[in-house]
Parts: sequence; structure tokens; C-alpha cells
Amino acid sequence: MLSRFREAVVPAYLFLCLLLGGSAQGIWVNAALQLLAVAIIAWVAIAPEQRQPTVSAKRLLLIACLALLLVAVQLIPLPPAVWSKLPGRELVTSGYDLLGQPLPWLPIALVPDEALTNLLRLLPPIAILAAMLRLEAYRSSWLAWALVAGTSAGVLLGALQVTSGAGTESPWYLYPISNYGTATGFFANGNHMAILLVATIPFLFAILARARRDRGSKALQRRSAMVALTAGMLVVLLLGLALNGSLAGFGLGLAVLAASVLLLLKPERQRRWLVAPALLLLVAIGAIFTLPVSARLQSLDAGTSVETRRAVTTTAWEATREFMPVGSGVGSFEKVYRLSENPAAVDRTFVNHAHNDYLEIALETGLPGVILMLLLLGWWAWSAWGRWSEPQGDPFARAATIASAAILAHSLVDFPLRTSAMAGVFAVAIALIAQSRLRVAARTESDLWPSRHVEIR
Repeated sequence: MLSRFREAVVPAYLFLCLLLGGSAQGIWVNAALQLLAVAIIAWVAIAPEQRQPTVSAKRLLLIACLALLLVAVQLIPLPPAVWSKLPGRELVTSGYDLLGQPLPWLPIALVPDEALTNLLRLLPPIAILAAMLRLEAYRSSWLAWALVAGTSAGVLLGALQVTSGAGTESPWYLYPISNYGTATGFFANGNHMAILLVATIPFLFAILARARRDRGSKALQRRSAMVALTAGMLVVLLLGLALNGSLAGFGLGLAVLAASVLLLLKPERQRRWLVAPALLLLVAIGAIFTLPVSARLQSLDAGTSVETRRAVTTTAWEATREFMPVGSGVGSFEKVYRLSENPAAVDRTFVNHAHNDYLEIALETGLPGVILMLLLLGWWAWSAWGRWSEPQGDPFARAATIASAAILAHSLVDFPLRTSAMAGVFAVAIALIAQSRLRVAARTESDLWPSRHVEIR
């Protein structure tokens, strides 16, 4: 009983993240998720370890701890003689000079309150990683079904959003700033709903692949039922993509669907065909770079939007160079960007993110953040290749490589990991990749043929 309760912790928490963590605008619900994350981390700290983490898992936890340390270091106040000499701080020092005030002690982060907020937003994915890697507080199939259930609920809400016809007055949109007229589900950003739909697809195929391995007298019936169920859920996900209308979702979804089909092949044939979806993914990424920032199937004004994307990237890159090598501080992008953009191009539309998370992280965290990104990407590439190289690979771990690849690719043109929902999905995926290894079930009395004892006198 206690074992099942432990295994339900992360699936239940992931489901809550999908329902409540769709936008930073949800201050109180995100605070609740963060408090639950603190409770989970405390439980992980005091509970006895269930299994020794793999080497890959230890490396992943180390990278996560270094990320937390980096944000924490940015919040440490520094003496004026130190912070005033950092790149990009001339405007701050000149402001104090104009006011005739002495320079105070200040941290590296130009917007400390935003840095603290972002530090708290790291709690949900860190809690998921810790609970999965140290306590095995999950069951792979339960995680997959929690993801499918949360995504399907988002599709249902999205259908109500696009059919209500009330625009900004619709009661079905959960956040005041949202992509009205688009099926956003539990998110404020339609593209984030699209990448959730895409990331869920491989886990559906993993459920089916695991069911096909069942043996026994009732295995055929179970497999038939699972085929019907997963096929129905796949139709729901594809319908969600159609309602959402994100061109980025369609492009990445095609590559992910092709890769997910490989999970149904024999393990020795899966890696042989992996190059095809990999090429589709590269083509999709290239195509997305030429699309508008929030490209939708229903309305596509590529002429001005491509220029906008290019302008945002150029301005963000110039700001990144200005603040290297220490960065401007986590959470400072929006304010730093306003200092760097062309005043003549400013209108009512404001840029709150770079729509390229790698570039935004480089701007905010500088060289240390770039090194951490490279470490994470290197770890992911090595571990993902390891999962596909295993003779009898775990279908859920391989599905996790597909889902995380889609999220990493989408981060080149958007910022999905800035929400607790997608950060939770990504944490689940990389934890499955890290902790996966072939498990040999222990034989118990129920696994053995019953024996009959004969007493000889």
C-alpha cells in the first residue's frame, strides 16, 4: 500500500502542474504548486533511498543543483566597487549619480525580485527530478496516463474556448492576457498548448508498445482494448492540434509522430529508422524560424512578423553581448530589452521574452549559464543515444527522448519551459531518460509453479 502511494506522488503532482501551472499569471496557483514542491523535496530529503541513482541520474542532479546555485549567486549583494565594474551597469551607476546618492550594495541580478521569483519557479521541476531519481516515486505507465489525462482535459477546455465565440469576454480563458480565439487549454499561450500536445504523442505509443509485450491468456484481449483506447486518445490529441492551429505544433508534431511510430517496431529495428524523424525535426525547426512569432494556421502575416522575429533576435543578441560574461540576471529580460530596442520602433506591442530560450538564458546568466546549457544538452544527447542503443530499450524512456527533443527544439523559437506545466513535463522526461535501465523483476512465490510435497516414511 505504501509502495503504491509513493509511486502515485509524481504522477499526481504532474497532473496538478498541467492543470494549474499554465502561466506565470496564475500567482496563487503557482504558489500552491511551489509549496507542494517544497513538501516533496523535504520528503525526499528525509525518506530512505529506494534505489541507488544511476550515473546518468547523478550527473543530471548535479546540473540541476548548479542551476539553482547560479540563480542564488546572482542574488548575493556585492560591494559598489565590484558590481559597478560589471558589464552593462553604467546606466545603473549614472542613475545614482543623477540622484546624488552613493552607490549601495547590489546583486548581479538587475531585477532581484524577478530573479527570486524565477528561483521559486524552479521548485516544481526540481521536486519531480528529486522524487523520481532518489525515491522512485512514480510508475512509468502512471506518468504517461497522467500526461494523457491532463492534455485531454486541456483539449476539452480548448474546444470550449474556440466554440464560445465570446472573444475576450469568454469565461473559458483562464488568464487575462491570453491568445483569445485560440485553443490554449490550461495555458495562456497557444504555442505552449501545442507543444504539450506534441510531447504527449510519444507516451501514447509507449503505452501501446508496453501493452504489446504482455504475455498470458488474456494478453490478446488487453492488447486489443489498449489499441482501441490509444487510437481514440491519439485522435483527441490530433483534434487538439487542429483546434490549436499552431504551425509550430504541426511542424514538430509530424516529426514526433514519425518517431513515435518507431516505438511499435522491434527494438533492433527502431534505431535503424531513427534518422528519418530526425531529419523531419531539423526541417521543422528550419521552417519555424521563417514563421511569425505566434504563427497560426488561421492567420499568417509572415511579411511583417518575420521581420519582427529577426528584430527581436538582433536586439536580444546585442544586449547579450553588452552584459557578457556575467549576464543581466535571471528574470531581467523584459526590462533589459527595453533599454536596447530602437525607440522609433516602439509601439503598443511589448516583448516579454526573446522567443528563443537559449538566447534569453545567455543574456540573463552570461557565460556560466551558457556552460550549464551546454552541459545539459551534452548530457541529454549522450543519455538519449544510450536509451536507443539498448537491445531491449524501455519504450517509456525512448518516448521521453522524443518528447524532450521536441521541447528542446521548440525552445529555439519560444519559451515553453517558463511555465510550471511544461517544466514539469520536461523534468519527467529527462528523469525517465536518466533513471532508465533494464529491470529484471524479482521472482516471487506467485511466479513459480506450485509444488506438491510428498512425505516418505
